Amino acid sequence: MARKRKELPLLEKVEITDVAAEGKAIAKVNDLVIFVPYVVPGDVVDLQIKRKKHHYAEAEAVKFHQYSPVRAVPFCQHYGVCGGCKWQVLPYSEQIRYKQKQVTDNLTRIGKVELPEISPILGSAKTEFYRNKLEFTFSNKRWLTAEEVRQNVVYEQMNAVGFHIPNAFDKVLAIEKCWLQDDISNRIRNAVRDYAYEHNYPFINLRTHEGMLRNMIVRTSTTGELMVILICKIEKDEEMVLFKQLLQYVADTFPEITSLLYIINNKCNDTITDLDVHTFKGKDHIFEEMEGLRFKVGPKSFYQTNSEQAYTLYKVARNFAGLTGNELVYDLYTGTGTIANFVSGQARQVIGIEYVPEAIEDAKVNSEINGIRNTLFFAGDMKDMLTQDFINEYGRPDVIITDPPRAGMHQDVVDVILFAEPKRIVYVSCNPATQARDLQLLDAKYRVKAVQPVDMFPHTHHVENVVLLELKNPAEKAED
Repeated sequence: MARKRKELPLLEKVEITDVAAEGKAIAKVNDLVIFVPYVVPGDVVDLQIKRKKHHYAEAEAVKFHQYSPVRAVPFCQHYGVCGGCKWQVLPYSEQIRYKQKQVTDNLTRIGKVELPEISPILGSAKTEFYRNKLEFTFSNKRWLTAEEVRQNVVYEQMNAVGFHIPNAFDKVLAIEKCWLQDDISNRIRNAVRDYAYEHNYPFINLRTHEGMLRNMIVRTSTTGELMVILICKIEKDEEMVLFKQLLQYVADTFPEITSLLYIINNKCNDTITDLDVHTFKGKDHIFEEMEGLRFKVGPKSFYQTNSEQAYTLYKVARNFAGLTGNELVYDLYTGTGTIANFVSGQARQVIGIEYVPEAIEDAKVNSEINGIRNTLFFAGDMKDMLTQDFINEYGRPDVIITDPPRAGMHQDVVDVILFAEPKRIVYVSCNPATQARDLQLLDAKYRVKAVQPVDMFPHTHHVENVVLLELKNPAEKAED
């Protein structure tokens, strides 16, 4: 006999007091910390506990008794369902304030290192339509909201294209309008959807992997170029004929597309890194521009998704590097070499290291396109590539710029940085918590000289943070 689940309590008239990670807010009841989504400090709500641990709980706001005076009205019709842009209920000025607090709290509580005054966060000029890339998923199982279920809403068309619902991998929320990317993205997605409905194209079943339409990626550019990638499962010749008809429809309907590509994916997963990309119309790439530099962006390339704020971020990193033209710079986790190429004009030489071989090939191409001849790029796992032997061969860096993934830097990488003893380290991070941990590891030889948060993703809790570290005893290094 199955054990009866313990009924979790309903807490009445609880005030939300703070903002937490992952876009959630915080309430406290009898020393119990409760994490709640889609509420803001100052809201007074009834909370239904959904999950309870010893020191914290997770809950859902089921009734509002009082709305916070700083609460904003969400502008997106999909808010609260798709799982993105969770901070739409906070005015942007409040989002910026809490992101500044997030950086400060992480660096002081986790890092426990001496800090200078942290500079005010640099906000994004655009808070809507700021992304340059979105990926949409097709599914034959449309997600029905709780309200639609209560009202017994019946849709004639249960195929959907949009975003995955959190914790429901096989269901997709049908998106009518997303405010993240230029509106051309909405028009293309909806046109493809309507054409597929009209011509009875089968959408993929994400459990059985039956069906044809799988994914669509749209990439825009500050240069005005536009890339669309359609990804389908094709096993029969007649399916390929239908697919080509869809591609032709897209090409005819949207002549502004400069790069129309397609990928055949007959696997059980959605990754495309190991698949061939075919060009249906135009070029197989688009370009981004920054200070006269051109960066080639292919279908699999990584590029910061907020192009305009990426420029702000890179200017901060370059300024912190304090380059005079004589320095050897190491750019760790270089990706497609954007930062490496961006700072190369003020350095003697820049060496970039990145795990993904395709990204390194893009980095080399970007140097070639821009006539940059003082860069070297290497592909491999950072902890295996950045060794004392590597430094002995290619030279001790004067400056290290590091922009690791959310997990931060491996201990071996930190150890080699400490061995190399560059004069300055510029640490760019999308996760101030792991950045704080790494700063503590570097504290043996380095002091934090400056901190500059940069907001890349309005209406989310994510924040980029740039930290400048300087060697504590450069004189001793010179004597050695």
